[in-house]
Amino acid sequence: MTSTSLTPESTAVPNSTTTRPPPSSTTSRKKALTKSHFLSGGASGILSAVLLQPADLLKTRIQQAPPSGSATATLIATVRTIIRSDTPIRSLWRGTVPSALRTGVGSAIYFSALNTVRTSVAKSRLLPGGGDATGALKTGSSALPVLSPLGNLLTGAGTRAAVGYVVMPITIIKVRYESSMYKYTSMLQAVKDILRVEGFRGFFSGWGATAIRDAPYAGLYILFYEQSKKSLSILYSTGRKMDNSVAAMINTVSGAGAGALATAITNPFDALKTRIQVDPGRYRNLWQAAKMVVTEESGRMRGRALFDGLGLRIARKAVSSAVVWTIYEGLVR
Repeated sequence: MTSTSLTPESTAVPNSTTTRPPPSSTTSRKKALTKSHFLSGGASGILSAVLLQPADLLKTRIQQAPPSGSATATLIATVRTIIRSDTPIRSLWRGTVPSALRTGVGSAIYFSALNTVRTSVAKSRLLPGGGDATGALKTGSSALPVLSPLGNLLTGAGTRAAVGYVVMPITIIKVRYESSMYKYTSMLQAVKDILRVEGFRGFFSGWGATAIRDAPYAGLYILFYEQSKKSLSILYSTGRKMDNSVAAMINTVSGAGAGALATAITNPFDALKTRIQVDPGRYRNLWQAAKMVVTEESGRMRGRALFDGLGLRIARKAVSSAVVWTIYEGLVR
């Protein structure tokens, strides 16, 4: 019987250099992940904007109306005018191109930036009570980095404010396209008119009101959304892996609920923002616009105009949030 000896050549020695991916591989994975969040956010944003453009247009028309008017009467009159026009369908979807462009670009930048910020915060442990650095709820419906409630609030608010400034020029064109006060026939005409009348700063009219609306909205939305997903995931799952259909249902319910609640809280800023962007000559800043809206009301509850369009905005935001976040998380899972 021949004995077999193990020589150094025949012994498998683990090579530590082969067990970890090279830096170039890690960089490629990060770029691919960022691209995935960018494209998923853009696709979900465009789809939501196109589907819900009529609600956004009607909301803008209600908010641009004089405070002394009735919101319900304005809505009915607007719908009648659109229906009686030569092109009612086209009129309802007026401003879809700038709206889809703004929402698509904004969502793409926002979701990719939000994931980057949340991942960095989770890894750095800057805020207490967060999750692990990988960011996945092992038995939950989320594919995003896990943070504490405070982390969700701050990262959502900060990222949204920064992205809002970047896409502000598109937002201005979108709002004025939807308004009945302007008769733009093309985006180029809108750009030329704004530059001629107001100069470059005209593209950033109402950014302060927009930031004051969007930052709290995004922060509150992420806070409510993640807490709702966590609670619903715990109710459904006790350690077992969650399938995609249940995860999508949880994300949809959480998105709709969080969108409706955050919208109701921040609607006054949205009403002021619309007035400043539609008529910057009349409403010069947030404080002056708020005073005018309240003092000019006649026979209506003081401050009620700050909630004009709330019903339409809640309906639109609830549906759009459910659609955008469900599609987004489904694509990046």
